[in-house]
Amino acid sequence: MERAAAVASRALPLLHAVAAGWILLSYLDRQLDENPTISLDLKWLMFWRRKKKTVVWIDGCYDMTHFGHFNAFRQAKALGDYLIVGLNPDSEVVRYKGSAPLFQESERLAAIKACKWVDQVVENVPYVLDEKYLNEVVFGQLGVDYVVHGDDPCLDAEGNDVFATSKAAGKYKEIKRTEGVSTTDLVGRMLLMTKSHHSRGNTPDSSPVPARTGPQSPLRDRIGSQLGRVAGFAGFLPTSRRIAEFSAPNRRPGPNDRVVYVDGAFDLLLPCHIRFLESARQLGDFLVVGVHRDEEVNRYKGRNFPIMNLQERVLGVLSCRYVDEVVMGAPWVVTSDLITTFNISVVAHGTVYDKTTGGQEDFEEAYRVPRERGIFTEVKSTNDGGVAEIIDRVVRNREEFERKFTKKSAQEDAYYSNKKYVHES
Repeated sequence: MERAAAVASRALPLLHAVAAGWILLSYLDRQLDENPTISLDLKWLMFWRRKKKTVVWIDGCYDMTHFGHFNAFRQAKALGDYLIVGLNPDSEVVRYKGSAPLFQESERLAAIKACKWVDQVVENVPYVLDEKYLNEVVFGQLGVDYVVHGDDPCLDAEGNDVFATSKAAGKYKEIKRTEGVSTTDLVGRMLLMTKSHHSRGNTPDSSPVPARTGPQSPLRDRIGSQLGRVAGFAGFLPTSRRIAEFSAPNRRPGPNDRVVYVDGAFDLLLPCHIRFLESARQLGDFLVVGVHRDEEVNRYKGRNFPIMNLQERVLGVLSCRYVDEVVMGAPWVVTSDLITTFNISVVAHGTVYDKTTGGQEDFEEAYRVPRERGIFTEVKSTNDGGVAEIIDRVVRNREEFERKFTKKSAQEDAYYSNKKYVHES
């Protein structure tokens, strides 16, 4: 009995140490889940995580980060448990593509970090992943199980398959490219800025209407023709399944949750929008985002806005980790009925916003009811890198973007002409 007691007394500290270690590992693992961008140089933690989860890698430039990219992240995440996104720096993009991305590196990074399917972002990733980088960093340090890419060809300058090493190792998986949207397509919309670019299709109203007066240039004709061809091949075909996939996990607010409501166009879902959504989410337990109809956005922003249609903008907002629910086609005026329906406790708006065509009176009327109820608040915001600035970048470098558009359009044509069915995760 005494011997057993002695053994137990010696073993007890060891058991305590093991339990404490497990608790610490679990805590750090939760921290990494809840704060996916946190930098923890703990190889033993990564080793423990690798043993626990299937790690998936996807990398790219992700210029004008849009719902097509987000859908790629969603599909990649579905192939495993933990998704790492590698981001090419501006210098690598310039080196291999000849010009800088439209979105700055910090803007692309912010958009990717905010995506709810992304667990970790690795910066300064080479544009071409050579065998050494794959083996030492991707498969070695990060413990990646699978490298993922879309079904469009990816070749280096010599015409070699960029993913040959991953394929040879049996660690490559292919996902379906999201049709109907691309960085090329969005740049084309801004170059053309038609009044119907957000409702493309074979309708009487879909012919290009230039945003500026004056004669049409041959290049503008070619851009309009290319956008029409893409729409003819596919265009964006919104489906109930896609909305459901982006809505997951479909969390519902509890009866005592503090529900926050914000609304707007959220065109292109830019980093300034994301920062605002993050701040709004901190005001309560559940964030509902109202996304205005195309006609409403065009009414209060004028010109040829929005660049993206309602369904495209909704998918962008749904992909954001700070958003719990989206009202598609939300009304301009926040009514008592809307407040009651969603049990809204706070209605928030940014301190900086685009002036509406209806003036300040139009804006005041939109939020009159929540102001009267004492539930309206302003959230500090900026319009740095807003839609107007993005369009200005395109206009300032118009010749460069027209050249890139023409080059990429040929690749787009080839993809849609030769595409085959790929099962989507």
